[in-house]
Amino acid sequence: MDRETLGQRIRALRIRQGVSQAQLAFPELSDSYISLIESDKRVPAPSVVDLLAAKLNCSATYLVSGVSEDVVDELRVTLDYAEIALQNGAAAEARARFAEVLANADATALPEMLHQARWGYALALEAAGELEEAIAGLLELTEEASAEADLDHWAKVHVALSRCLRERGDISAGVQAAEGALRHLIATGADSTDAAVHLGAALLAAFIERGDLVRARQLAAQLVERAERVGSPRARMVAYWEAAYVAEIRGEYEDGVALAERALMLAGDGEDPRNLNRLRVIYAGLLLRARPDQAARARELLGRVRADISTSSAGEIDVAWCLTELAHAETALGRPAEAVRLAEEAIDLLGDAPRRATAGALTVLGEACARLGRHERAVEVLTRAATCLEEMESSREAAQAWFDLAEVLAETGAAGEPRMAAYRRALTCVGV
Repeated sequence: MDRETLGQRIRALRIRQGVSQAQLAFPELSDSYISLIESDKRVPAPSVVDLLAAKLNCSATYLVSGVSEDVVDELRVTLDYAEIALQNGAAAEARARFAEVLANADATALPEMLHQARWGYALALEAAGELEEAIAGLLELTEEASAEADLDHWAKVHVALSRCLRERGDISAGVQAAEGALRHLIATGADSTDAAVHLGAALLAAFIERGDLVRARQLAAQLVERAERVGSPRARMVAYWEAAYVAEIRGEYEDGVALAERALMLAGDGEDPRNLNRLRVIYAGLLLRARPDQAARARELLGRVRADISTSSAGEIDVAWCLTELAHAETALGRPAEAVRLAEEAIDLLGDAPRRATAGALTVLGEACARLGRHERAVEVLTRAATCLEEMESSREAAQAWFDLAEVLAETGAAGEPRMAAYRRALTCVGV
């Protein structure tokens, strides 16, 4: 059954209260204007809707949507509960509550609330590792979002889409999502905004994962310059964070540590716990590589992150990265058996889907197995890691994995051909 129109609701309430059109209009409006509104020949401005709602003793939301205030309040409470659940890491609970709002027939008449539920539902799917469904929902949201109406939210949706595509292993699509959105901002003159910094950071992450280090370095410098010129503290934090990642990939570990420390200093109390923990994991990883003598400090930081993850919106991928870096720290501290346990926990958490996080855990597992003298196992998992990275277009990381495999084969005294084949695969991955 079709809902009443705005004009029909105004007329029904006016008649029910025994008020004439002239009385409802006086003194701000004319009775002829009220007549046009009630006959749906004029759409009143929001300020006029607020005025009429006050005169008719109802909410502006009810006049516009036809949904009672009690239902609106109930939906709002459910949405607030879902948001809290997502922030606290209860992805399944958040997903269920967002789905409850989406299934409510009255929500279709409340576009802002419906959009909030769809956005939250997509983030809950990502946190739960349901990347295919999350991407499908985010694609719909990007088609409907408007940079002109809400630039920051428009950018957040495109950043989330690029991130999920990368997490799924579709790096080229992740590049396209971020690059297309950033190109739109530049074309519309909105490139000197926080939104542009966040999109640039998403594009930079995709370049790094694709192994496009030349473009990544250029973009990192532009990102930091732009953020320092026009960005908020949070935008600067994001720029330093991504620049630290570029420094790590280039082997400039001390520079990366300095940039990550600048990012952590800018992370305020209101920062999303998930993002803050991701930054801490990256910082700990840089410490392990830049200052191996501080492996114990890195392990302590990662241990705190692991404890915090249960109270944030961290998904399985974030947990897996933390476990993987913990395994790396244990290997550096001479405890490869503990490293094997942590890396296998990360792999079990991620399942069989080809993901960068899976490849990272396999790589650390292979190193730990080699340290334990379990060379057959090391060869097996490093081969899986390298193959997985090749399939996901992560050429630089794939090359490193094939090289690591060749080194393990050399340690085992394997025949020359398998070892040389691994070296050739490494060279192929970097275009040699």
